[in-house]
Amino acid sequence: MVRILSGDDQLKNLFAGLIENTFYTEIGVAEPHVVDYLTQLLLRFVRNDSIFKFRDPTGKRLEEIAGMLIEAENCRDRPKREIHRHIGDFTLFWSGVYPEALKIFKGFDRRDHLLDYREQGKRSYYIASTFEQDPYENEAPILRRLSELYDVCTKGLYSVRKEWELNY
Repeated sequence: MVRILSGDDQLKNLFAGLIENTFYTEIGVAEPHVVDYLTQLLLRFVRNDSIFKFRDPTGKRLEEIAGMLIEAENCRDRPKREIHRHIGDFTLFWSGVYPEALKIFKGFDRRDHLLDYREQGKRSYYIASTFEQDPYENEAPILRRLSELYDVCTKGLYSVRKEWELNY
């Protein structure tokens, strides 16, 4: 019996292949857990509602890191770890895949104007990695590694984007 791939499977295979090739051969980061995490990040962020999944107490969508940081400090109903993980993902995605969008996010009229997305992403991944107890023990080392490899990952994700624009 031949298995027919769904659109989700094809997209996952595309992202996995591009990330694996870029990180293993071009960048020299042969870390399967990092490659798998980045593949899942791209798959999650295909959906706009995943990119902007957190809301403030009034229900307004959080579109700026400054608001997400405030929510992380004041959170009561969701784990602080999840918000910091999302901040790491959010900054890595925009800094790596669409760095030109940072001009909008960091516009003079925005609260993120003075934030350094790179430093905040690294810091947030590190904070999220400190939650090492169940059920986070398997993901904690990956988040710590993303904090350490943040700059390499942004370059790698940008290369992945260029590859998919060129060939797909």
